[in-house]
Amino acid sequence: MTETSSTPTTAGDAQEAPRGLLQRLMRYLPLVAPVLLWAVPCGVLLYTGQHWPFPVTLTGTALFVLGLIGMPPAMARGHGRRQQDWAAIVGDTLLGSAWVLFVWSVLLGVLLRLALTVAGVGDGQDRARIVTWAVLGVTAALLAWGYAEARRVPRVRRLDVELPRLGAGLDGTRVVLITDTHYGPLDRARWSERVCETVNTLEADLVCHTGDIADGTAERRRAQAAPLGTVEATRGRVYVTGNHEYYSEAQGWVDLMDELGWEPLRNRHVLLERGGDTLVVAGVDDVTAESSGLAGHGADLAEALTGADPDLPVLLLAHQPKFIDRAAAHGIDLQLSGHTHGGQIWPFHYLVRLDQPALAGLTHHGTRTRLYTSRGTGFWGPPFRVFAPSEITLLVLRSAS
Repeated sequence: MTETSSTPTTAGDAQEAPRGLLQRLMRYLPLVAPVLLWAVPCGVLLYTGQHWPFPVTLTGTALFVLGLIGMPPAMARGHGRRQQDWAAIVGDTLLGSAWVLFVWSVLLGVLLRLALTVAGVGDGQDRARIVTWAVLGVTAALLAWGYAEARRVPRVRRLDVELPRLGAGLDGTRVVLITDTHYGPLDRARWSERVCETVNTLEADLVCHTGDIADGTAERRRAQAAPLGTVEATRGRVYVTGNHEYYSEAQGWVDLMDELGWEPLRNRHVLLERGGDTLVVAGVDDVTAESSGLAGHGADLAEALTGADPDLPVLLLAHQPKFIDRAAAHGIDLQLSGHTHGGQIWPFHYLVRLDQPALAGLTHHGTRTRLYTSRGTGFWGPPFRVFAPSEITLLVLRSAS
């Protein structure tokens, strides 16, 4: 790969991405969400006609109250300035568990109760207790399965992507995408090694990491990230920042990735040449970079493409799918993104779609531009993945001819 542009200056003219409905709701969510997450299941499981013995009701209520009281401070200690890993593990686990319990309390509390009523099963107390045990059973099963899904090495997702402007010499170029590894409070150094070993079996020409490497500084998560230095590719390894880098000293992550042999594409591009044809591989900082206040950081696609032949096909790395509007306006051929985690814990993907134009997979935008959104290689926060499996992606680029 051939370097063609230098490290950019601050993208002062970059426009802030329009805030979606989800971002506006986030202003009030921290106040309302914890109460709903714990109060709704408490009501459904204990106070809707079950008539449990008093000690059962008292014990159950106390557990829900402890969850409500304990989760917010644990999250604050774990992800705030102190970044205490034990607190993050406790808070994240409580959050994920409460979310699954809340969802299935609502669904089964309505649908199952209705079905039992229509079928004439038992009296009111019988139906209420059946709902309670069903909710607890489904929640326990999903959490156990979701934990196993989150901690396993992702399966490889393979697909061919046809790019009409891709030269015949580049047909069959193998691009491996990993993203959102989110090394964090739960030590995943061995998991990281196994992910990299899997990547190395794919015989990649180019390996891309589209950001959110970790939660925490590069110094703190170095041991978990170190295996990235073992990743093999015949043409190169490239990386762009995600929004989580800007919560944890982004420049430190850029420097560490450079140290590990990855090419940070901070509003710049390199050329991948094969068989007499050329592909422009460009990258931009995450859209949150400019508001981070970190000098020299900010998404600037025009700068990233400076000096590139406009007739050549372009592969763009941008952490968030919503950058696709700018990519399509510049005639980008293929954008690779992550960020969404595919929703991570169903049905959270409905909220993600309020903020992002795509959740997962290959989508078309405009006449030329394609977007591939990965569900992510790791997980953020709650150590669960429910109906949103992680992935390592192998994209085989195909020319129209």
